[in-house]
Amino acid sequence: MKKLLILSNKVPYPSQDGSSIAMARLLEDLIALRTFEITYGALNTKKHFKDPNDIPIDIKRAINLKVFNVNTSPTIYSALNNLLFSRAPYHSIRFLVKPMIKWLRGFKKNQFDYVLLEGAFMGDYLNEVKRIGKHCTLRAHNLEHKIWERTSETGTNPLKNWYLTLQSKRLKKFEIGLVENADTVWSISEEDKKWFEKFNPKTSKITHPSEYRVLDEVKKWEKVLGITVTVLEDSRFFCKMDEFSDWANSRKELKMELFYQKMRKKHNVLIDDEGKPVGGKWNYDIKNRNRLPKNHSKIPNPLVCKPDKITKRVISQLREKHTKHFGDLEPFWFATTREDAVKSLDDFIQNRLEFFGPYEDAMKENEKFLYHSVLSVYLNIGLLNPRDVIQKVLENKDLPIESIEGFVRQILGWREFVRGVYWHHMPKYSQTNFFNAKNKLPDFYWTGKTKMNCMKCCIDQTKQEAYAHHIQRLMITGNFALITGIDPKQVCNWYLSVYADAFEWVELPNTHGMILYADGGILGSKPYAASGNYINKMSDYCKNCEYDVKVKNGKDACPFNYLYWNFFLKNQEKLKNNPRLWTAFSNIKNMSEERKKQIENDSKEFMNAI
Repeated sequence: MKKLLILSNKVPYPSQDGSSIAMARLLEDLIALRTFEITYGALNTKKHFKDPNDIPIDIKRAINLKVFNVNTSPTIYSALNNLLFSRAPYHSIRFLVKPMIKWLRGFKKNQFDYVLLEGAFMGDYLNEVKRIGKHCTLRAHNLEHKIWERTSETGTNPLKNWYLTLQSKRLKKFEIGLVENADTVWSISEEDKKWFEKFNPKTSKITHPSEYRVLDEVKKWEKVLGITVTVLEDSRFFCKMDEFSDWANSRKELKMELFYQKMRKKHNVLIDDEGKPVGGKWNYDIKNRNRLPKNHSKIPNPLVCKPDKITKRVISQLREKHTKHFGDLEPFWFATTREDAVKSLDDFIQNRLEFFGPYEDAMKENEKFLYHSVLSVYLNIGLLNPRDVIQKVLENKDLPIESIEGFVRQILGWREFVRGVYWHHMPKYSQTNFFNAKNKLPDFYWTGKTKMNCMKCCIDQTKQEAYAHHIQRLMITGNFALITGIDPKQVCNWYLSVYADAFEWVELPNTHGMILYADGGILGSKPYAASGNYINKMSDYCKNCEYDVKVKNGKDACPFNYLYWNFFLKNQEKLKNNPRLWTAFSNIKNMSEERKKQIENDSKEFMNAI
């Protein structure tokens, strides 16, 4: 049987007035259902005193009854004390009595399936019963503040009218708080119902969550709460859910480039008067792959936003209460307000956007940000709207097209695309493991203690800044996880844990699909595996590494070199027909058995050592 707790401000028997009649009839109906084990707590006030012996014997046998004889009569002293030192309505606070509080605190957490508060004057017990009840219902017998409003309007004593008006305002605020915090509200009259529904509506509206698990819970609200739940589109994105699904369902494979062109056309971004792409090309990616030249001029860092009082307090609390965490608490420089986020956008456009395009794939030791915007944090938490960001960028017509288009592609193309893929393929998407990767995430992902300088630099930077740009994530920490066969769930959990811009809708497709190819090619057309040669080409990490990037095998060799080929040797049956990997498998075809064996042995020895 379900357990039900009922609290009332008077003993319902003998039933002599409207409220006690209503309470008695409901109690009798509930008993007749034989569905509930009922515990009933009733205040027996001096004004409405009832002899417990007058309660029908069949009622007392059917419920667990507790009666509290209390004096709630108003006094001048208590009224004055309430007026001067409290903002609570005097008419309700009088019914909050210690004996009932003590009794309630004797029950266990979630002991009752349901709790029913009979009338607003039992509302002061709501916080107590929320601990012991899973679902709390308020049955509002009246709009109490309306009664006192009418009384104040008809009185002839100005002082008394002032006092009653004050109390009615307090009662109104109190009743609004009750209906907002109760799980369910019942009303006696249709008029009262309309007023209550303004604050405890029958329909709940929520913006589309950023995680499948949360959406799954939201879909259960209607059944659990008995209200209609409407999920609204998230205005922080260009592409609606249904729009992406319609597009995805109309083709055999999903290509970001085609989706990106569709978004450009629909939203008239970088489209000329003839409907063609500005500059004559849709994509300037070929110009976005330059290594940072030697002796390149100093690159301006992103805007540093001074922490406000709230941020400082949060940092202090984390330092005191949460001592075990990966990242550094300070220095904290991220924007926490829209004003500072807009300033950060302006700073990027003015100081780094010009060279973002050519060097967006570059990496350099001791240059954490290069020309990247570091705006993903603000976009993903909602401090910046992508439409506003793109509009501001497009206003700078004098900047190189490869930088403008390269930046727009990240937001209007890739960001929208990965979100669409996430929602289109969840929840099965997160369960895929194309390579059956099962290796444990190495400890150095948390400590940074590794001889591989590229890995050390990227992990240390992540710890310090909660940020690494996309090539560091894809081609360093991600590339290593891919070619060493680390369990996708462990890798995804790490990325979700360590980056400030990581929300599951964006993190999972990027990590699970793009980085690890665990989805088997839904997001990307090939696994982005690379040897030490790529890292050396696009960075200066190899210069200060204990390993030699030019050595292919042995203890001095860059681990990325033999791990890269070991990855393709292990997975050639799954990948050999991929046209984008023709070069890799052509090399394997010409590789001696002795070389293959050396690659395998070096890889085993390395993996056993970490």
